[in-house]
Amino acid sequence: MFQITAATAAALTLVCAACSGGTASGSADDDGPWAPTGSIEYIAPAGAGGGWDTLARTSANVLEGSDLIDVRLPVTNMEGGGGSIGWSHVASKESDPHTLFVTSPPIILVPLSGASPHDHTDFTPIARLIADYSVYGVAADSDIQTAEDLFAEIAADPRGFSIGGGSAVGSMDHIAIAGAAGAAGVSAADVNYISFEGGGEALLATVGGHTDAVVTDVASAIPLVASGDVRIVAVSSEERVEALPDVPTLQESGIDFTFDIWRGVMGPAGLTDAQVAYYEQLFADMLELDTWATERDRLGWDDAYMDSAEFGVFLDEQSTQFESILTDIGLSS
Repeated sequence: MFQITAATAAALTLVCAACSGGTASGSADDDGPWAPTGSIEYIAPAGAGGGWDTLARTSANVLEGSDLIDVRLPVTNMEGGGGSIGWSHVASKESDPHTLFVTSPPIILVPLSGASPHDHTDFTPIARLIADYSVYGVAADSDIQTAEDLFAEIAADPRGFSIGGGSAVGSMDHIAIAGAAGAAGVSAADVNYISFEGGGEALLATVGGHTDAVVTDVASAIPLVASGDVRIVAVSSEERVEALPDVPTLQESGIDFTFDIWRGVMGPAGLTDAQVAYYEQLFADMLELDTWATERDRLGWDDAYMDSAEFGVFLDEQSTQFESILTDIGLSS
């Protein structure tokens, strides 16, 4: 089985300073506990309605409504370049502990495909938070009813049948559809993937008839599923997700492929150990809140926490894995 997972890293002996280049600096001026002194710029490096935007706004709302933090986390959408516009902004904020951004596989995939000068080693890992999953859908009035129908249509005309996604070519949604197509017997390199600035735009393009199908994350799809505009025919998880209990997995549909979308939080390079410690504890505590659990379940997420050191090692491992996958489909830079 071809499987891309967000499995928890093995027991680590590395300290945070030994992780990839964006880890905490351990400054000699670090005299003890740290806390933010003003608002935290919380960046979703894509447009409204996609997975990054949903995680940023959901976590900001949960934290601001709790007693865990007494400053605001205003969310700023910085779309463009599959995330690279937002990453460039964060890179310019080196050592600024009042800037954070939400992240997921494109932080590795986009640089590997040559579309961003910044990669995960240019930032400080804070914490991995959740595992999300890809969904494959069509407009509600489409003749396609099942995953078998979908991949039969792709196989019949792989260049003509268009699939929209909310990440750049060679990035997360592209990998999710190319990998599934390969498992279904279609050449992954032949898939006609159309990139949009976020899952929200990709979904609306399919609803509007501009693309034949869409691949995005569970949370992004839920509003248009609820409104009756989109029909989801498969999910990339190993088991059905609670938020879409009637949607079969790809494996149930005879397509031996799974894909986990991990999501987390990073900051600029040069943060001190105390600053990293504050944020990783903040997000660990957030995952214990009832308000978080309600939102997590509503959005079809699974908690998948890693602290800064674990997350840094995990990112390095994902980079090696994804480089191999992009090479296989001819998209490695």
